[in-house]
Amino acid sequence: MAQLWMTVVLSLALVPLAACQLQEAQPEVQPSELTIAAEPSAAVAPSASDEYNDGLVVPGERVGPVTAQTSRADLANFYGEAALSDRPISLGEGSTEVGTVVNPGTDQQFAVVWKDAAQSQPRLIKDFGKAWQIPEGLGVGAPYAAVQAVLGDFDLYGFAWDYGGTIVLEGTTLDQYDDTLWLRLAPSDAAIAANLKAYEAMMGDGIFTSRDPNLTVLDLSVYEMVMSFGVAP
Repeated sequence: MAQLWMTVVLSLALVPLAACQLQEAQPEVQPSELTIAAEPSAAVAPSASDEYNDGLVVPGERVGPVTAQTSRADLANFYGEAALSDRPISLGEGSTEVGTVVNPGTDQQFAVVWKDAAQSQPRLIKDFGKAWQIPEGLGVGAPYAAVQAVLGDFDLYGFAWDYGGTIVLEGTTLDQYDDTLWLRLAPSDAAIAANLKAYEAMMGDGIFTSRDPNLTVLDLSVYEMVMSFGVAP
């Protein structure tokens, strides 16, 4: 009996020793050896502004992200409320309509004239900055030579009235934009002062040909571009 008791005591004494030896046999894991799985980053879908903020005006279709279905709330989503200014927009001959100017005072500027009081759809877009161009490369600031390179021969209305210098697109290489795009030319102040007779010969609401020699001395450029969603300004 005494021998059995001594065997039990000895066994119990060896258990902590075995556990200690097992613990010492296992290598210590260093912090640098721990592998932490990286959390997958959430994919960010491009906004309409990212996708279409390309300075492109497609007459009758879009101005950057703005389409015939864009609302005032959409504009705020595209550009931010701080970039918008609601104000009357001049349509010529003394008339104005409620509109929203985007990025006022910059080359990215444009003004939306709304179709309804709820500002749910645009009627037309005008007052473009120089950053905006149609696919053929014309926009505000384009020189007369660039217009001729795209259109060839064309007709235009005379100067010194509200719609002065409007190019007649019908029958030109931009005929497909007739009734959705208006480009207007104007001479520089310096050219008018230096060539007053040539300017006076081109005044009024009559239609002139681009081949008129008076135009060559007037330093013309595009001063206004208007894009419509099917409604004439």
